[in-house]
Amino acid sequence: MPNNAKVFIHYGPYEAAGIVDHRESRLKGLQAILKKDGHTVELVKAEDWNSVELNVNGEQVFKCDINDLDYGSDGELDSLCIKARDAVKKAY
Repeated sequence: MPNNAKVFIHYGPYEAAGIVDHRESRLKGLQAILKKDGHTVELVKAEDWNSVELNVNGEQVFKCDINDLDYGSDGELDSLCIKARDAVKKAY
């Protein structure tokens, strides 16, 4: 995949402190690592609780539970962020 791919991150609400809402704090590392590779990232709110899906060219290339992503990280040490980056690189 070229370095300038447009990556759509579909993310659902999750519960924190007893409140269910769409939050982007667990997506910071994912966004950072993809932008560092030169990709354009667009966040899209989804209805599925606890889900994160990466879509490139209309194809889902990665999926995980949002609670498994590191909170507020830069993505460099988060193994899921690294797997997501690799999945985007392999997308066609």
